[in-house]
Amino acid sequence: MKHTDIREVMNSKELLGKTVTVCGWVRTARDSKNVAFLALNDGTTLNHLQIVIDKQGGKELPAEAGKLGASLKVEGVVVENPNNNSHEINAENITVLGTCPEDYPLQKKFQKLETLREMPHIRVRTNTFNAVFRVRSVMAAAIHRFFQEKGFVYVNTPLITGSDCEGAGEMFKVTTIGYSDKYESEEDYYADDFFGQKAGLSVSGQLEGEVAAMAMGKIYTFGPSFRAENSNTLRHVSEFWHVEPEVAFAELPDIIELAEEMIKYIIKDYMEKCPDELKFFEERFEKGLTDKLNNVLNNEFEIVDYTKAIEILKASGVEFEYPVEWGCDLKSEHERYITEQVYKKPVFLINYPKEIKSFYMKQNPDGKTVAATDLLVPGVGEIIGGSEREADYDKLIKAMNDRNMNLDNYHDYLDLRKYGSVPHGGFGLGFERMIMYATGMANIRDVILYPRTVGNIR
Repeated sequence: MKHTDIREVMNSKELLGKTVTVCGWVRTARDSKNVAFLALNDGTTLNHLQIVIDKQGGKELPAEAGKLGASLKVEGVVVENPNNNSHEINAENITVLGTCPEDYPLQKKFQKLETLREMPHIRVRTNTFNAVFRVRSVMAAAIHRFFQEKGFVYVNTPLITGSDCEGAGEMFKVTTIGYSDKYESEEDYYADDFFGQKAGLSVSGQLEGEVAAMAMGKIYTFGPSFRAENSNTLRHVSEFWHVEPEVAFAELPDIIELAEEMIKYIIKDYMEKCPDELKFFEERFEKGLTDKLNNVLNNEFEIVDYTKAIEILKASGVEFEYPVEWGCDLKSEHERYITEQVYKKPVFLINYPKEIKSFYMKQNPDGKTVAATDLLVPGVGEIIGGSEREADYDKLIKAMNDRNMNLDNYHDYLDLRKYGSVPHGGFGLGFERMIMYATGMANIRDVILYPRTVGNIR
């Protein structure tokens, strides 16, 4: 049906004095003898449009129109709202599009996020999630724009794969057979399956992304990844969105520079395009959020060697839940101490021990570390993991054999090192973690529409 977005009504001076039609859901309602007020929202803005029904002028509020959650079509004249320097509508006609009963779950003004997670189909109508998902949209567009402006080619890597990019075995299986007791071995089972071999949901598009980069130079992929990791932390979900650029003729410093530039681009765009949402998050979820983001924009990120970080942590005097020794995989508490207590800004940690990193990372001359980097940010921890990739065929083969990997599953990937290999690298940004950092939302389940976690699918 023809109507005008509420965002346009509230911001366009050209509409003052004109008759418009708007649609939306009732967020609040007040009724009295002479006048009634409705707050209407259609999802195009965080702010609600006030609808005024002048009963003395012969207008009436339909019985079902004052119920929270009801959907309405309102025709009326746009006038100035004297209370908030915005616009409102003097209603002439109100049509109820969808009624809403008294058991509508959002009757309370404030509800706990834990409660709202139990009704993901309804929580999007709250101010919090209205803001979260609008910011998510803006930031996704900024990511595409950043890479397109820099000449990257957008590629779509497969979601079903026969190889495990991380080599950790935490993949969801893809099968058309399901449970069966008629096969004597795993090999027989998969031989009879759809693909004729073991298949799973991709944990990363990196390996196929490298294939594209070896032809087009600079590529990125932006889509879902899947991890069957039995984790219930505030930072983990089983289905998340992944931004993964791959760059030919690049070494680790080039990848670090690209990652920092991308983060600053996304944050700057978000702050410019979503001032109302940023103010909302600052007031409700993280005091000092604006200053934190401006600090990111106005300062160079720190680059710290893993070995130095271990020394800092050991000398801190802090009793961490997980003890720190060289060679350990840093936990969130360690990452946050480095960013929040020591440097007070984002930190690129580099040159990790090769044993705790993936097989494909370039081995450093010391024989102990790899040219890897994680970007750690205050409040969240790691949001980016990246590296220069191992371009030497023999070194890559050895790293894979040391991990007892099946080389047959990586035939195409190994060929890249045989036919015109070049220095190259890339990184993966966990999109939901980036949104958490930019909004102050503390739980990753609150920045994705339908979170997939252990024991929870809906």
